[in-house]
Amino acid sequence: MKNTIAGVDLAKEVIQVCTCTNNKVHSNIEMTHREFLIWLFKSKSMTIIFEACGTSNYWKQRAIEAGHDARLISAKLVASIRQNQKTAKNDALAIVQASL
Repeated sequence: MKNTIAGVDLAKEVIQVCTCTNNKVHSNIEMTHREFLIWLFKSKSMTIIFEACGTSNYWKQRAIEAGHDARLISAKLVASIRQNQKTAKNDALAIVQASL
């Protein structure tokens, strides 16, 4: 059984999405807000984890509307798991790792 998880790091200009299946990273890409919304509705149902922030509840609701299992995770937990410098890519990967 495939268990796909997407870790999402939200920012003002771009959104970083790290997608993992069975503990293997498949992609870690940057999207605009519009591209991310389109991606949400075109993707198969999966678990999407957002780092809690000012806009995370909005995006969580959009993900639920698109048929995904959307959840929030503490920013402190993500920071404690991140192993390298604070970048969007590293944060998105840390979000997935923290959710496991």
